[in-house]
Amino acid sequence: MESPRTVPGAQAVARAAGLLRLVTAAGVDGAALHELARDAGLSRSTAHRLLTALRAEGLVDRDDESSRWMPGPELFLMGSVAAARYDVTALARDIVRSLAVKTEESAFFSVRRADETVCLLREEGAFPIRSFVLSEGVRFPLGVASAGLAILSFLPDHDVDAYLARHPELEGSWGRAHGASALRTRLAETKERGYAVNPGLIVEGSWGIGAAVFDRAGRPEWALSLTGVEFRFGPDRLADLGRTLLAHAHQLSARIASARR
Repeated sequence: MESPRTVPGAQAVARAAGLLRLVTAAGVDGAALHELARDAGLSRSTAHRLLTALRAEGLVDRDDESSRWMPGPELFLMGSVAAARYDVTALARDIVRSLAVKTEESAFFSVRRADETVCLLREEGAFPIRSFVLSEGVRFPLGVASAGLAILSFLPDHDVDAYLARHPELEGSWGRAHGASALRTRLAETKERGYAVNPGLIVEGSWGIGAAVFDRAGRPEWALSLTGVEFRFGPDRLADLGRTLLAHAHQLSARIASARR
């Protein structure tokens, strides 16, 4: 089998795919050309050329008034077909809603995609002050948000070692708390506790907790999480929230395993 580096056109495909991920991660408001070029590590001219080609195929679109780039109609059609194999949001939706109702916090369902998590579902809780760190389509590296920290904690040790070796930039991008040593400490604490805690490490004052959801083989492929303002996550309530979160995660793991037999 040919290495991806030797396949003709592989670099262009990789660049276009990277832009597609950035456009979808930007959500309904879309993203400006200079933002996409910066985040993709491309010149503005190269990014514009690739986006224009993707637009011609219907994979992205450009708002005429704002000039921002957004997901195109072909992505919806492709996603509808792929959902038959990969989508488990229908199984998770009522569990995410139950989690939001019982805790009154914002509840989320995320999926692992390579070295990232992608938020698939968001359900608002009744508490009027909310955190808006996470929404559908938003991506975070594993180990950064609580969902990814929960997933990474239950991967085999050699997978964790390989992930950290691939991503030495985490500390520089996300702060000292995401350096390898500090992250390994949080991973150990998460595994012992059963759920991950993010004490405002992404946005100050915005806390999150996450619990892994497993497939039939016991692999952590998804996560449920809660986010809210710091004073809602005090020590006494945090333990109650963690128990509720774990109960819902266990329920969803069992449901997914049963549905995929």
